[in-house]
Amino acid sequence: MLTVTDHRRDYSGFRYVYPVVSRRAGGVSVGINLNPNNACNWACVYCQVPDLTRGGPPPIDLALLEQELAALLQDITAGDFMAREVPEGARRLMDVAFSGNGEPTSAAEFAEAVARVAGLMDRLRLPDAVSLRLITNGSLLHRAGVRDGIRRIGEYRGTAGAGEVWFKIDRATREGIAAVNKIDYAPDKARGNLIACAELAPTWVQTCWFALDGAPPDEREQSAYLDLLAGVRDKIKGVHLYSLARPSLQPDAGRLGRLAADQLAAFAARISALGIEVVLNP
Repeated sequence: MLTVTDHRRDYSGFRYVYPVVSRRAGGVSVGINLNPNNACNWACVYCQVPDLTRGGPPPIDLALLEQELAALLQDITAGDFMAREVPEGARRLMDVAFSGNGEPTSAAEFAEAVARVAGLMDRLRLPDAVSLRLITNGSLLHRAGVRDGIRRIGEYRGTAGAGEVWFKIDRATREGIAAVNKIDYAPDKARGNLIACAELAPTWVQTCWFALDGAPPDEREQSAYLDLLAGVRDKIKGVHLYSLARPSLQPDAGRLGRLAADQLAAFAARISALGIEVVLNP
């Protein structure tokens, strides 16, 4: 059966679509992988993608994506998928999420893929509060097609669920971003992209908080992160703060460590003190 520690993209034998049990979503998430070649413009030290490479995806077969998504959603909602594949207690369809093995917005077809997925979700009239989500590092907001796709997500209203973005900000100093996300990326650029994203769709910040070489993020890193959030607290929905759940498959995997629950809770309290809602997944 599916578990929170097994997020294999090939679980159903499809190219673009895969199911997972997501601890942060709170049930079954149907993922859409627009990067089947395992290519990303970042290389986060905690990434669970095997053979991760730098770059973007190949051309997307949108008709195949739509066909696969329809088949899996129908099995989940009208077939025996939940009883067959999902542990009791997690048998709820929570979202359809653009995530996968690289940065979803790097696909040239991203906006059209969003339009097709949203249209299919409407036609299937999904029964519960099923959201349409994008999980993104937010680095490509300068592209018109990316902004168009995010706007479409922000406009999505299903029978009960809605559209939203989970925007990755793991660290807020240039040095911290380089160490964790392996990218030369200015914090001011991240902040500007976050604001642009939040103006297009409801947006949560998602942050992986962990120890590196046995040490938690230091006070300089914590303060920079809190300062960044303080400047956008009226624009974002909140923060998903989480620690490591699955083993990294990157070269620095041995340097990573989970934080103690009380350490994570203490940092969550500092975020909450800013007047920001925090969803904590230790």
